[in-house]
Amino acid sequence: MISKKFIVMAIAVLLLLLTACGDDSEADSESGGEGGGGYPEMTITFSHNQPIESPEHVGATKFKEVVEEKSGGNIKVEIYPASQLGSLREQVESTQIGEINITMQPSAVVTPFVDDVKIVDLPYLWPKEAEKKYEVLDSEVGTEILDTLESGGFKGLGFWPGGYKLFTTQDTKITSPEDMKGLTFRVMESPLLISQYELWGANAIPVPYAEVYNSLQQGVVDGQENPLQTIFLNNYHEVQGNIIESYHGTMTYLLMANQGWFEGLTGDTKKLIKEAQVKGRDDARKALKETEEEYRQKIKDSGVDYYELSDEEVEKFREVSEPFHKEVYNKPEQLELLKKVKEKIAETQS
Repeated sequence: MISKKFIVMAIAVLLLLLTACGDDSEADSESGGEGGGGYPEMTITFSHNQPIESPEHVGATKFKEVVEEKSGGNIKVEIYPASQLGSLREQVESTQIGEINITMQPSAVVTPFVDDVKIVDLPYLWPKEAEKKYEVLDSEVGTEILDTLESGGFKGLGFWPGGYKLFTTQDTKITSPEDMKGLTFRVMESPLLISQYELWGANAIPVPYAEVYNSLQQGVVDGQENPLQTIFLNNYHEVQGNIIESYHGTMTYLLMANQGWFEGLTGDTKKLIKEAQVKGRDDARKALKETEEEYRQKIKDSGVDYYELSDEEVEKFREVSEPFHKEVYNKPEQLELLKKVKEKIAETQS
């Protein structure tokens, strides 16, 4: 017969083994486990507007790589670049209703849905140095801007780079706001950008991104604004005689998810997406920095008149533009956020 002492010892050993297994299982769940055991099987739809040669797509590819690798293949990421899932506005709408999980869109395109994010597009607000701009956007006040997206049904994940916007025109070399008078500029569908050009004496009309080249070529508009990489990759310099490096605004992309979808994810999955967005964002910023000088030189070599505004010329635009900030970003909570942003910018300059 088996002694009672032996039975008690066997039960104790069994309980110890079960406890150890339970601890290992819990640890795997919290960390994602080997082979992604802690992550559900799912597919994330990720859309953006830029071509596959762009820094934005470099970042999106990194995001996909991190998510799929860290989840052990349980989570797949399907990237749809170059507006494959619709126009810029349509992609925002599809994300809002949950047809797209994650999208990367210029802040200006999002402002009709969430007015508070137009702070990103205020003219002559941001430092000329990209690293200082990133320092502000990646700070607590940047998180406050992202959090305003929730009022539109989005979850703000991060700020991705597009570069500083330049003016381009067919015939007019712009060195001051006076040179803008009577010109028509293409802008994104943003009331703020339309008002910005009216402030400078120009007319502005929204033109879909896919139609910008033809609109410039056919003279529907006299000029447009976009960063170097967009001008080069879309060949706008072929149909514009003047490229003016003005530093008047930043093309900043908002990486954002459908809020209901994101909030329904497991804690581990949310953490992984946030980690992947930082990796993707940083890769995109690095790629932009590495390619901008190449794009700038190739545009210059094409024979256009390439001009960079002097500090004195920038100051003329700044003097006209500064009062505009509080005129258009004028709700009490907006004024408070603008104050925090300007304080953070000043901190980076000290």
